[in-house]
Amino acid sequence: MELLLERLAGARIGSTHNQYRGPGGDVRLANLAAYLEQRTAADVVAIGEAAGYQGARWSGIAFTSERDLARWGPPYRPTSPRREGYSEPSGTIVHATLEALGAEFRVVLWNVVPTHPHRPDSPLSNRRPTASEIAEGVIHADRLLALLRPRLVVAVGRIAEAALAGRASAAVRHPSHGGAVLFRTGLGELLSRGQPGATRQE
Repeated sequence: MELLLERLAGARIGSTHNQYRGPGGDVRLANLAAYLEQRTAADVVAIGEAAGYQGARWSGIAFTSERDLARWGPPYRPTSPRREGYSEPSGTIVHATLEALGAEFRVVLWNVVPTHPHRPDSPLSNRRPTASEIAEGVIHADRLLALLRPRLVVAVGRIAEAALAGRASAAVRHPSHGGAVLFRTGLGELLSRGQPGATRQE
């Protein structure tokens, strides 16, 4: 896992912003390390599209905002200049769903592109990652899956589903743009099919 984090910190993925480098990068990497350490028994990995400017850009964790870090408490720390921290709409839905299902520590959240794609000259924006950025990002997802060997890999959204062809066991609707209900229903159905400790697949 240390090697995965080291490679992630050194990654250059297209023109995306690597939030694990530069000011605050060490804190975000430590947040991610703590997150993964707390979920060593997780049997599910849910993978979204890319890091967003209100979420992983500052927290270091996919689908996770600084508001989530504040709820969780130490050892997690914020890094943005906003006193109240950022809140990510999709992340709010994802974590509320995991908590309702009693699955917060059963599921590891990740992104196909683990770094932040943004529009030129607009660092606090989101854009769709390019095909080459997706190809580079999947390398890190593959490394994570090889380490965790989850029972179930869930693609969150169409971009993730296409990028993870041959890797994901299932797909669910992305929670953004009115997809919250379908996301909750889809993930709930998938998690109900298996319990922690089930035999894992390669």
